[in-house]
Amino acid sequence: MTNERLPDFLKRGIIDTVKTHEVRQILKKFCLNTVCEAARCPNKSECYSKNIATFLIMGSFCTRNCRFCNISSQIPEPINNEEPHKVALAIKSLNLNYAVITSVTRDDLYDGGAFHFAKTVNEIKKINPDVKIEVLTPDFKGIKSSIDTVIKAKPDVFNHNIETVPSLYKKARPQADYKRSLDVLKYVKNNSNILTKTGLMIGLGETIDELIDVFKDLVDINCDIVTIGQYIAPSKHHLPVEKYYQLNEYDELIQIAEKIGIKHPIFSPLTRSSYKAYEIFSQN
Repeated sequence: MTNERLPDFLKRGIIDTVKTHEVRQILKKFCLNTVCEAARCPNKSECYSKNIATFLIMGSFCTRNCRFCNISSQIPEPINNEEPHKVALAIKSLNLNYAVITSVTRDDLYDGGAFHFAKTVNEIKKINPDVKIEVLTPDFKGIKSSIDTVIKAKPDVFNHNIETVPSLYKKARPQADYKRSLDVLKYVKNNSNILTKTGLMIGLGETIDELIDVFKDLVDINCDIVTIGQYIAPSKHHLPVEKYYQLNEYDELIQIAEKIGIKHPIFSPLTRSSYKAYEIFSQN
């Protein structure tokens, strides 16, 4: 565990403007959750000021208990069948041109919530036909029929986060499996023309050699976009930060990743899965 103070480049001020207030009012009007709030994203104010939000569907409670995540692990709420339509209406109200849809993990559902994901994508397309859509999904326990359900809805980007290196899975996300997550991304790539994307946190105790091995695995499955950002502990009850990476180290990691064959490495201290997602998509 590091005793370093949070570096200045990781500190974000609170932006409270008419625009951020409007975004909160729209989300409240449609009774929608965002990962921006639930995961205490440091970029929340910046994104809200640009009319951007990442929608968190299928409730606010997760069936898994990852030790880095701020989302509560409790018995989840029943699925709200009106939610896909409300998300589509909120996207229209926000005048988005790119929407990111993520969810809590719902291992209690027979398909892991894949049908609800697909329904949400389809509703967005119906009401906002020009909007590009990125889904950030759980692993669906690796069940191919569930992944197929989301593929058939034809999102523009299929994102599933690796989160960390294999050696830290038992500590950080004990109910997940590294190979299973790789296989989800590989299956999407091999069975669609959808862009694939994944993300990792650094600062949990991984080594550079371990990151290199992950990069190689991601090149092997032809993953299109890889994001990396600094892990910041949401509270003292979560996993502690083992290291704060310095700015120059991100440049070094980008060089390593590109040399290995990562096509689009998006690495910076405050990079998160959906941060500047439209800008990244536009480069592909």
